Amino acid sequence: MSNTYYLAQSNEIELFQAAEAMNLPILIKGPTGCGKTRFIEYMGEKLGREVYTVVCHDDLSAADLVGRHLINEDGTYWQDGPLTKAVRNGGICYLDEIIEARKDTTVVLHSLADYRRVLPIDRTGEVIEAHPDFMLVVSYNPGYQNVLKGMKPSTKQRFIALSFDYPKAEVEKEIVIKESGVEGEIAQKLVTIAGEIRLLGENDIQEAVSTRLLVYAAKLISRGFNPYDACMHSIVESLSDEEEVLEALEKLISLHFIKDEK
Repeated sequence: MSNTYYLAQSNEIELFQAAEAMNLPILIKGPTGCGKTRFIEYMGEKLGREVYTVVCHDDLSAADLVGRHLINEDGTYWQDGPLTKAVRNGGICYLDEIIEARKDTTVVLHSLADYRRVLPIDRTGEVIEAHPDFMLVVSYNPGYQNVLKGMKPSTKQRFIALSFDYPKAEVEKEIVIKESGVEGEIAQKLVTIAGEIRLLGENDIQEAVSTRLLVYAAKLISRGFNPYDACMHSIVESLSDEEEVLEALEKLISLHFIKDEK
């Protein structure tokens, strides 16, 4: 039984379970804060698998994933990285924002993401067969893709793909209520605000408001903050630093919550 709260939007739970049963890797695409990481944590608990999460970045090397030789008073020893630990022991290795990693780093995934399910470790000469309970999951935000940053077709085509988006309004409202304990009327207003911001487009604002930010705002409101201030601190100030954008978002918030309202 999972302790992590997750509300399904479509058939993602069934698809993940089917992929796990067939030892197939999964690629999850979706915007920031739409529930990708929460979903992986939920599925890890549901399946009884430890989740090894790696947040990818420009400086992530293959050694950070696979492992490296270290030195102590007894001499040199090998230390497994998170990917190798998951391969040896079983578990879900979750590489968050995979397109942020260097392309030469992601190549180490190829032999794990196809029929071979092995991890060669060049520095030790070892070839590890993946544990039966090992699963590889990667994710990225398609909105961040560009010519320089994007998954190579040879990597992408090794995965079953799942597309996530922000939840439908009625689902998002239920999530906000469950996560924060806020009243339904307040949750509905927060979801409406999010929907209006998401309609603005990239020319007006670079990043849409996430479900995560709505939950933050709702938690502040439950704590006693007036809704206007909670939205300003949790939503508006988090989305932009530009004066014109901040002013436009503040006006949008004020249509739903009065500044001095308690």
